[in-house]
Amino acid sequence: MKLLFITQVIDKNDTVLGFVHRWLVEFSKHFEHITVICLQMGKYDVPKNVSVFSLGKEAGVSRATYVSNFYRIAFRERKNYDAVLVHMNQEYILLAGVIWKLLGKRVYMWRNHYSGSFLTDIAASFCTKVFCTSRSSYTAKIKKTVVMPVGIDVEVYKSHSEITRLPHSILFLARVAPSKRPHILLEALGELHKRGLNFKANLYGSPAPQDVAYLEGLKKRLLELSLADKAHFLPGLPYTEGPKVYSAHEIFVNLSPSGMYDKTIFEAAACETLVLASSLDFAKLVNPRFTFPQDDIQALSAKLEVLLSLSREARARLGKEIRALAIEKHSLKALGHRIKEELTTW
Repeated sequence: MKLLFITQVIDKNDTVLGFVHRWLVEFSKHFEHITVICLQMGKYDVPKNVSVFSLGKEAGVSRATYVSNFYRIAFRERKNYDAVLVHMNQEYILLAGVIWKLLGKRVYMWRNHYSGSFLTDIAASFCTKVFCTSRSSYTAKIKKTVVMPVGIDVEVYKSHSEITRLPHSILFLARVAPSKRPHILLEALGELHKRGLNFKANLYGSPAPQDVAYLEGLKKRLLELSLADKAHFLPGLPYTEGPKVYSAHEIFVNLSPSGMYDKTIFEAAACETLVLASSLDFAKLVNPRFTFPQDDIQALSAKLEVLLSLSREARARLGKEIRALAIEKHSLKALGHRIKEELTTW
């Protein structure tokens, strides 16, 4: 089977979508050939049976040129793919769904987010199947939707034994945006500080242009909470640096609303970092000590206090247990097999 895979970015160092590069390496084991169309292209190193084409964002071309390039590449390469998998961006299906149907190409969409609209429904109507990882995703309501593994490369994401975990350390790692809720974590850290607890928190992430003011507001609030010596904002990381940063911290906090099911939850787990998340999907897999109600500052601070008090031995034991969970439920190897299975049966 030959596959057309469409995504935003192919760049193994991208701070948000670097994982897609690892996906392609794994998927290439299961398909005769993969043609990739991306909006923006950076550094990549993919197997010989993967061809990558960019729509030109890295060259600064116009939106009209994006669309023109998309149609040109998708039509030119039509003999090199049997099916289409669109990752997250329903717009491509809205643009070409009719054309792909006329060409006899099966269309699949990967979309995992709590929000959606009638446009999502229209895009889904062109699809043979829709994929998501969260049962709280907007697309989970669609009958043809299949719930999939998150897809973490557990050979890359693992604890680095040569890195010492900072005692009483808390990590946030995500794009800085209101939907990722770092403001909730700041308030919880303020509660811990009021109680006189010992901790260090690092918040890694860069904002999109529209969220720069939001980040500045967070930095101002950090000072108001007297956290200047205990919490620090740091820029987003290249994907390849993730395992080292997870391995340097004891606790990882994810505050995204249910429906997003961020990969960082299981990246951290695979690195044996204790995870505290508000995801309802995650809550179904783990002990309640690792979950809290969304946006509940008091509950979050209470759970953090308990995890911060664990002995090194208890933390290490729980870290191994949570890594085993990541391997069993959400490994990239499992995702590769499922993608091949789902795309070859319909």
